[in-house]
Amino acid sequence: MVKIKNKRKLKVYFNDYDSGSISQELAAKYLGITPRRFRQIHKIYRSTGHIPAIGVNLGRPKKEVPEEWKEIIKQEYDMFRQNALYQEKTIYARCKIRIPHNTIHKVMLEFGFAKEQESKQKRRKPWIRYERKHSLSAVHIDWHESKIIKGKQLCTILDDASRKVLAAGEFDNATEENSLKVMTEAIEKNVHLYPIRSIISDHGVQFYANKRDKKW
Repeated sequence: MVKIKNKRKLKVYFNDYDSGSISQELAAKYLGITPRRFRQIHKIYRSTGHIPAIGVNLGRPKKEVPEEWKEIIKQEYDMFRQNALYQEKTIYARCKIRIPHNTIHKVMLEFGFAKEQESKQKRRKPWIRYERKHSLSAVHIDWHESKIIKGKQLCTILDDASRKVLAAGEFDNATEENSLKVMTEAIEKNVHLYPIRSIISDHGVQFYANKRDKKW
């Protein structure tokens, strides 16, 4: 968890965010935290008037494993010498108690019945958001139901780099023809800046000719 030492600076960004002069993404970037963490701290500050202790985990508290479960797991291992996955099934079959295998493995580690796998202890690579560096080098096209007009289908063209909506249209049906209309509009509006180089979409019938006949 990232710690923020300058709480005064944090209040300034809260006020800028409330006034609309800065986005939460940009404020979070300047503070060196995630947008989700920024929203958490902002919500607590606005409801209590105090900035929470930075670095304290706001997630769910860890649940302690009941001693009864520990005894059942110990007895089950002494009898059958099984791993956590098999124990989950046999304990439910014998005792009608559903103990997750992750919990069973945790208890087995505590009793020395299991060992940590080195391959699973390695640090995972950080998640990197896929995003193009330059605008109009790639755009996303997608259909979804309109939230404004019931029954209408909305087609949107989104620039991958800037996340700007380049073109959009509401139609009665999500069709290939309507997809072309919106895509043509996006191309014509931005061709003077740079031609759209690639389009990212799903494999819906509005974008692909899904031929079932193998002879084609």
